Order: sequence, then C-alpha cells, then structure tokens
Amino acid sequence: MRELVKKDQLVTIVPQDFKNSNKGKVLDVTMDGFRMELKYQPEGLIKNHICDFYSLTDNGYLYFESYIQNLENNVISIANPVKHRFLQRRKFTRIKFIEDIELVSEDIVHKARTLDLSAGGMKLQTEENIDIEKEYKVSIKLSDEQEIKCKYQLIRVEKKDNGLYMISGRFVNLSNIDKMTLVQFCMKKDMENLNK
Repeated sequence: MRELVKKDQLVTIVPQDFKNSNKGKVLDVTMDGFRMELKYQPEGLIKNHICDFYSLTDNGYLYFESYIQNLENNVISIANPVKHRFLQRRKFTRIKFIEDIELVSEDIVHKARTLDLSAGGMKLQTEENIDIEKEYKVSIKLSDEQEIKCKYQLIRVEKKDNGLYMISGRFVNLSNIDKMTLVQFCMKKDMENLNK
C-alpha cells in the first residue's frame, strides 16, 4: 500500500449510503493499511463495512474497496485493500446506458435517449434539433433509489443520415457527492460487464 498511498495524500471515502461520503488526509501508512483524518464528522461510516475509496495519484485516479478497522473521533484506520485499480487520469469510466430522458430549459422540454454515461457527461440521441447555446436541467435515474439532478451543457450536435441528432455534452455544477455517485455507479457497471 505504501507505493499507492502516501502521507498527506487526499482520499475520498464513499460508503454504501452516498450521502455519508467524506474525505480526508492520510496521516500515516503501515504494512496493514493507513490512517486518515476526515474533514467532516464521520456520520454513517461503520466499522467493518466495505466502502469505496478514490484518490488522485501520479499514476491517475486510484480506486479500491476496503473497510474501516478503527474509528476514533475524526481519525479512521483503513485496512489494506485486496486489489486496486487505476482509472484513467482525465476521462471517467464510460458505460453503455440506455434510458429515456428529458432536457429542460425554461418552459421547453426536449425528449432524448441516453446512449452512454460517465461522471463527466453523457451522449444522447434525439429526433429534435436542440439549441447548443443553452444549458439544460436533467434528471438521470440510476436506480429506484438513486437519481442525479444537474445541469447539462451541449458540446457537440451532429445530424446523422437517419435524421437523428447525436449530442455529446458535459455535466455542469455537479456536486462532489453526485460525481462520486456517478463514478461508483459507472465503475461497478463496468466491472459487472467485464465479469460477464
């Protein structure tokens, strides 16, 4: 673990309940794991429960699963993960994601269908010619319990031979919790697809 996590490194911890996500700074690293001081009170973080961890390193975004061994005030001890993975540095994991969606700007509603999704943005397909200059409100339903609401900015609109418009865009003002939710959702789906 010493090669991956270093003293003073910033790490984000995401438990099963995303609302209790937290972040902190690594205090020290041992053979068994590492200790970190959390920025916020550790509400909803439970000992021995598996959480997701993310940290930006020289090699890109580090992702691993582990559990809290000890919890004392704002200082937690994390066990060494069994395995880890580096995400691409600038590009989030992108997954195939087919859902009907609405783009809303003031009183105008455009219907579209998502084709793929990442924590950075999504690709859509629609029959409507949509104004690329506007920002749109979107709701992305990940499951019955999870929905991301944010703003979506069009980057490219391309009309295909079949008359449909292909839209690429990015999310704007996405909260850290929503971004981590999307990162985790896409990572898990990507791993599920790899293991099929």
